[in-house]
Amino acid sequence: MFDPIKDGLASGWKHIDSSTLARGQTLEFDVVIVGTGAGGGVTADILSDAGLRVVLVEEGPLRSSSDFKMREANAYPDLYQESASRKTADKAINILQGRCVGGSTTVNWTSSFRPPADVFEFWQQQFGLRQLSAESMSSWFAVMEHKLWVRPWDTPPNPNNQVLVTGSEKLAIPVGVIKRNVKGCWNLGYCGMGCPTNAKQSMLLTTIPAALNRGATLYTRLRAERLRFDGSRVSALDCMALQPDGIHPAGKRVQLRARHFVIAGGAIGSPALLLRSGVPDPYRLLGKRTFLHPVVISSALMPERIDAYAGAPQSIYSDHFLHQAPIDGPLGFKIETPPLHPVLFSTTLQGFGEAHARLMREFTQANALLALLRDGFHPESRGGQVRLGSDGLPVLDYPLGDVIWEAARRALLAMAEIQFAAGARWVSPAHETAPGYASWAEARKGINELPLKPFVCRVVSAHVMGGCGMADGPQRGVVDHRGRHFWLANLSVHDGSLFPTSLGVNPQLSIYGLVARNASLLAAELSGKPNPVIP
Repeated sequence: MFDPIKDGLASGWKHIDSSTLARGQTLEFDVVIVGTGAGGGVTADILSDAGLRVVLVEEGPLRSSSDFKMREANAYPDLYQESASRKTADKAINILQGRCVGGSTTVNWTSSFRPPADVFEFWQQQFGLRQLSAESMSSWFAVMEHKLWVRPWDTPPNPNNQVLVTGSEKLAIPVGVIKRNVKGCWNLGYCGMGCPTNAKQSMLLTTIPAALNRGATLYTRLRAERLRFDGSRVSALDCMALQPDGIHPAGKRVQLRARHFVIAGGAIGSPALLLRSGVPDPYRLLGKRTFLHPVVISSALMPERIDAYAGAPQSIYSDHFLHQAPIDGPLGFKIETPPLHPVLFSTTLQGFGEAHARLMREFTQANALLALLRDGFHPESRGGQVRLGSDGLPVLDYPLGDVIWEAARRALLAMAEIQFAAGARWVSPAHETAPGYASWAEARKGINELPLKPFVCRVVSAHVMGGCGMADGPQRGVVDHRGRHFWLANLSVHDGSLFPTSLGVNPQLSIYGLVARNASLLAAELSGKPNPVIP
C-alpha cells in the first residue's frame, strides 16, 4: 500500500531524527512549534502557508502506515505517552495520550464534535472571553471540518455501538451519530493503533505533510527542555536529543532561536515546559485547572457475539445526561462506546485470577459503555494541577472529590440500565468489589450501595484540557483569547491546555477550530499580510 510519509521523506522533506545527531546544533527560524498534535499540526500548516520558516519539535518518533500493524504490543510503547500507562500522581486515573508525530490525532478514535454553545457562554461569563462564541467560531470549525473530512459516519454501527442504540431506544433516550475525520475508511476498528490504510485524517496525514512540502523542518525524538528569555521576550528554546528508545537523553543539545514560539505539547506537556522555563506566573495559575473528563466504564456480557474490536470504534453517542441540570450544577456526562482490544480490556477490567480469566474467556461477547464526566463547571470541580517531578518531567495531581463520585454513580446506573434494556445477561461497573449483576433491579440496588473511591472504582481518561487557560486578564488566565501569553510578547499556546474548563465532548475538533483562528491571526501579524476577518 502507498505510504505518503515514506514518499514525502524520499522527496526531500527536512526531517531530523535527533537520536542520529553526531553533534549539537543551534539554528534559527521564524517560528518554533513544540508539539505536532492537533494544535501544533494546524499551526504549522497555517504559518508555513503564510511563507514563514517553521520548525516542529516532537518528542516521539515519526511513524507511518507501514509501521501500523494493528497490534497493541507494538502501538502502545511506540505511539503513546509512557507506553499507554501514564497515570495521575496517585495512580488512580489512567491517561491515554499520543506521543508521536501527529500526537493523539494519530491514535485517537476519530470522534469529532464542536464544543457546545453553553460552554462558550460559561467562558464569557466566568473568564471574560467575549470574543469566543458558538456563532463567532462556527466558520472556523466549518473550515476544519471540510479540510479534515469531518462528517457523520454513514455506515451502520458495529454491534458494540448498536448496544447503545438498542438500549437507549428502549428507554426513550435520544442518541446521535458521531462525526468522524476519515476518508475512505475500511471500518477496521484499530484506530487506536494508528491507521494502516491512511483513512484517518490526522495531523500525520494532513497538516504536517502540507507544512513539510512547503519547506518546514521536523525534529523528532527531541525533548523541549526550557525557554530562554531576553527581557519580556523568548529568545531561544533549549532541547535535548533522545536515544532511539525516545526516553533517555542522548547527550546532544539543540538550541532553536526564532521570532515567535508556539507551545503545543498538550495539556500536561505545555504547562510543564512553561514551569521548567520559569515563565512569569505572578498569580500562580500555570498548571492549575487541568481537566480530564474523568471516565467511568460499565461492561456487559451480551447473548450474541459483539467482537468489540471490529468496526468503527465510536459511532454513537448520547448527550441526554449532559443536560439534566444547569452547566454549573451536578456534573453531567456524555455516553459513548469504546472499542475493546485484549490488552486495553484486560488492564481495565476488574478482578484477578480465575474471576478475571473467566471474563476474558467471554471477550467476544463483551460490550462496554463509557461516561465522560464534564468537569470544571461546578464550583467544587476545580480539576487538577500539573507540577514537576524531581526529574523535571510532568506530574498531574487530580483529586477525585465527592462531586465527581456523585456523578460517577449516576453514570454507572444509567449505563447499566441501557445495557440491560439492550438485552445484556450480565452487567458490571469497572469496579473492584462489584460482583456483577444479572438484572437491572439487582444492578440498581448494587450500584447504589457500591463504595466509590480511588483504585476501587476504575477511572480513565483520554482527554486532557486546561493548565494554560484563556481569560480576559492575567488575574484569571495564563493566555488571552488568541492564545498569547500575558507576560511574554512572542509566546503563544496552541493546544487543549487553552481551555479554561473541560468541554463535555471529545476535544480534537475544538482544538482544530480555535487554533486555526489563532494561528491565522499570528500568521497575519508575523507575515505582515492582512488580518483574517475575526469577529
